[in-house]
Amino acid sequence: MARSFTYSALTLRVKPSGESNRDAWFLTAEEGLLKATVFGGPKSKLRAHVASFNQGMLWIYHDPIRDSRKVSDFDVKNWRPGLRELFQRAMAADALAETILASLGSGGSFPHALDMAGLTLDALDTADEKTCARILIHFLWNWADLLGVQPDLHHCSSCACEVPRDGILWYDTREDALLCQNCSPGDGITAGPGARLWLNAVEDLQPQALSRISLDEVSLAQAKALTTAILTGALGKRLTTWDNV
Repeated sequence: MARSFTYSALTLRVKPSGESNRDAWFLTAEEGLLKATVFGGPKSKLRAHVASFNQGMLWIYHDPIRDSRKVSDFDVKNWRPGLRELFQRAMAADALAETILASLGSGGSFPHALDMAGLTLDALDTADEKTCARILIHFLWNWADLLGVQPDLHHCSSCACEVPRDGILWYDTREDALLCQNCSPGDGITAGPGARLWLNAVEDLQPQALSRISLDEVSLAQAKALTTAILTGALGKRLTTWDNV
């Protein structure tokens, strides 16, 4: 029985374990989320490599008797040092990682999930303060699509009427649905034309392109409120890291 395995992996979270070891959580293209222990003191090369948001080839040793995993080696291809240079970048990256962990790595589309996360982190690595929020919203919107919970922005979920280009929809958190004025009870999350058109326009774009596509503050707030409400319903809880960006 094989005990050593190789993965294409992204480090999502690292926490202390005991006096000198650390536990690390990875998103892998092969198996989704993996947790493994990193052995070694503060000066360990391996410990320095296994840091949040580093990405590359990961070697894991699996003990089938104890059902435990330890990191044997990590060949980092992308270090993303810029994420640690700006508060907004770090907060957006943390929100991305917590979203992936809370949704168990996307539930099945692991290669696509890893590609999406990697491209988003690459964009955040050089983003300015204002662009970080747009990049995160773009990720959350596409993550909702990956989870199969992204709603139609052009039609009412109840009566199926087509919404005019300058029309407004309201997201009902009780029904997890975008509703028109006639169907909405009136207390939903507003999705105005600016937010709807922006989400539709950027959905298929690469995250790096978002620095060139601006969004007014009202529409930005609506787009963020909508995407986080959708994922709150899907995950069964609201992540506090979303509110830090």
